[in-house]
Amino acid sequence: MKFIVKLFPEITIKSKPVRTQFVKKLRRNIRTLLRVIDPELEVEGGWDRVEVVPSTEDPQLCAQLVERLMNTPGIAHILEVSQHRFETLHDLFEITRAEVGESLAGKTFCVRASRSGEHEFTSHEAERYIGGGLNQHTDALGVRLKDPDTTVRLEIRNKTLSIVRRRYEGLGGFPLGTQDPVLSLISGGFDSTVSSFLMTKRGVNTHFCFFNLGGKAHEVGVKEVAYYLWSKFGASHRVMFVSVPFEEVVAEILTRVDNSQMGVVLKRMMLRAASQIAEEMEIGALVTGEAIAQVSSQTLPNLAVIDAVTDTLVLRPLIAMDKQDIINISRRIGTEEFASHMPEYCGVISVNPTTRARKHRVEREEERFDMAVLERAIKGRQAMPINHILGQLEAQERAAETAEVASGEVVIDIRHPTEQEIKPLELEGVEVIEVPFYALHSRFAELDPGRQYLLFCEKGVMSQLHAMHLRDEGFSNVRVYRPSV
Repeated sequence: MKFIVKLFPEITIKSKPVRTQFVKKLRRNIRTLLRVIDPELEVEGGWDRVEVVPSTEDPQLCAQLVERLMNTPGIAHILEVSQHRFETLHDLFEITRAEVGESLAGKTFCVRASRSGEHEFTSHEAERYIGGGLNQHTDALGVRLKDPDTTVRLEIRNKTLSIVRRRYEGLGGFPLGTQDPVLSLISGGFDSTVSSFLMTKRGVNTHFCFFNLGGKAHEVGVKEVAYYLWSKFGASHRVMFVSVPFEEVVAEILTRVDNSQMGVVLKRMMLRAASQIAEEMEIGALVTGEAIAQVSSQTLPNLAVIDAVTDTLVLRPLIAMDKQDIINISRRIGTEEFASHMPEYCGVISVNPTTRARKHRVEREEERFDMAVLERAIKGRQAMPINHILGQLEAQERAAETAEVASGEVVIDIRHPTEQEIKPLELEGVEVIEVPFYALHSRFAELDPGRQYLLFCEKGVMSQLHAMHLRDEGFSNVRVYRPSV
């Protein structure tokens, strides 16, 4: 068995040098991502495809490989195939009958074949010969070219026949790393997570910048969703997470700036800070989740005044999208629950916010703002590779980890439901309950306080973050379950 990875169509219309570069990058990304799951896996390149050969046909391992491929930018779809050598047209029929014949019993079917290389028959002739043979020599109900019960898909390439067992839809977009990096301003809500995803999908290595307005729970939540986005869609590349302490900036705005102008001034301060951070990181563009007229600060006059504060390119992938469209994407990529449970904090709320900001008016308000406060916030930022996200919490005592489950203890599987389905956690004699991390905070208080709970996730990052947070909330009956410890 092997997987044939088909390129996103936009890649195939690029010039030869660009296409070669994109395919090379996609091959490298796939190899980086999949060899973590299967170290012996082989990745073979080609002009119009990438072939992935796992070291085993273990269903659980293959399911993990497919899930990773489906979320890798640059892939249109993935074909799970069995491959066979052949010599003649009749060989094609015999091989196909042996592979799929029994599955056609009681069904209508058609044969669809694509062909490349030198052969004595056309694709249409192969379809007719193989289809006719299957119709005569199986228990199928018959051939139906339109809306059949099943379609037998074949790829004939030189002397190799690939019989498609299953097709999986890919993410699309461009291979990650084919475009210059950006710094995405992320708050953890629907908009900033979707805008970050869309940039990653387009092949842009997307780093994260979070402005902490004063909520510890919010920062933990944003780290989680940023880590999720990276690990699911961008783990082939190194990504930084930057946290900027903005509490003092908020306090300065509240005491110095007119109420109606506070929202615009806050956004300008964020862009000032993000632009300086991006320049120091050698990143040429910022990304925000703003959409026209979604909130008061996002009218065209306001956005123009906000952007006037920086020469750095500001990208807004959602600028013309409806909120429901954004939520639908969020649901599809798995961040909807993050956003809906995000414990957001906002210290700047205008009673009558301006929707038609004037640059001279905003600049007059900012004259009363002590810019040293902003400089302290920028200097006080903390940056870390997102895969080392626990490093920022060194000052706190980490939750205890254990590889053993004692009698009476309960293991809570906090992984995303997709991960739980692909690789169920089964522990003999141990009670395991499934509570996705995005719902853990609200549901943990409902659990029996007299029992001990062990949090589990694949790499221990989410479970450690949540265990530390729950402990800070006063729950002492929680630890981390790490079977590999």
